[in-house]
Amino acid sequence: MAAILYATLSNQTLSSSEVKMTDIKSRVINGVSPPSILVTISLSVIVKLRSLVYLKMEGEKATVCVTGGAGYLASWLIMRLLQRGYSVRTTVRSDAEFKEDVNHLKLLPGASERLQIFDADLTKPESFEPAIKGSVCVFHVAHPMALEGETISDELVIKTSVEGTLGILNACLNSKTVKKFIYTSAVVAAMFTNNIKDLKEVDEDAWTDVDFCKSLNFLRGSYIISKTLTEKAALRFGEEHGLDVMTVLPPLIVGPFIGSDMPGCLTVAFSLLSGGDPGKCNLMRKASVVHINDVAMAHIFLFESTKATSGRYICSCTDITIHQLVELFSAKYPELQLQPDLLRGVEEEKPVHLSSKKLLNLGSSSNMMWREWLMMQFDVVKRKAFFS
Repeated sequence: MAAILYATLSNQTLSSSEVKMTDIKSRVINGVSPPSILVTISLSVIVKLRSLVYLKMEGEKATVCVTGGAGYLASWLIMRLLQRGYSVRTTVRSDAEFKEDVNHLKLLPGASERLQIFDADLTKPESFEPAIKGSVCVFHVAHPMALEGETISDELVIKTSVEGTLGILNACLNSKTVKKFIYTSAVVAAMFTNNIKDLKEVDEDAWTDVDFCKSLNFLRGSYIISKTLTEKAALRFGEEHGLDVMTVLPPLIVGPFIGSDMPGCLTVAFSLLSGGDPGKCNLMRKASVVHINDVAMAHIFLFESTKATSGRYICSCTDITIHQLVELFSAKYPELQLQPDLLRGVEEEKPVHLSSKKLLNLGSSSNMMWREWLMMQFDVVKRKAFFS
């Protein structure tokens, strides 16, 4: 007995006989763009695939909430959720003086029918309640940060992040509809300990030592500490209240952006090409990177998967060094005169490997090699005239 499944595949033309079921599953998880083709498969295969929530019709009609919708990752996540048929409620900062641009969200396919934008502020967690009410999942991507012209103390960043997240979690409980809460943490919440020089690999069991981090006065220390403390607080809340809480820990995110301004993480990735800012270049001495689509789809995968359980999930792809980047950019763009003394006295160090085995073993996967990401992204950046 046969049945019909519409599966979204890549842009190459394939006959139904050429399509493997593993390919269908991989591409659906990765959220690859249309066109669609008709695939005939056996009913027994459909029964196996139906264990994946995203193939159920009711999942396509669910309402979800994404906080921090104007941001780099959140806007990409919203785009992918809309593509998959979800109704999305998102929040943006309510401060009239620093009103966030949401035009790129309103122009997304499906936005006019299935996207609602709410004003909310992490300093007033109750302001998230209207967006959360009726949602089955909350993707908490928002994080306190200074906009242009603002100054925020480290203490306020940490306080706002932790208390704001706990307030949102309480709103999830009060809604009676939220089944999963997925928090966007960062690998910095797992990497910084007093034996950091001896680390070879980091997995979900590792936690940043906040006191150690404070003692070293790290660049962006408040970000590291706030992510660590917020993630711990969210997981503890989930355990205490029986809410399914998952956290995603990406490293440096690269890839396309749909907003008008270049995201801060990309200014770090391309710091070699923008004058060689010492602080940002130092962050790239040894680093790990991941494509934005992989991070967004990891969030969606954890929401849709029936196998994923509460806890932490590292989402990384590859480790790189500043020496590799210099070699890569010099070969690809010889017209860009990189500073000749940029690497003088800088010893190449092997990055700490970030293990994504836990996420991959559940069935999530990644799309592209990092060299392709950076080259494509820099071409986009050049076209948008961020660099000459």
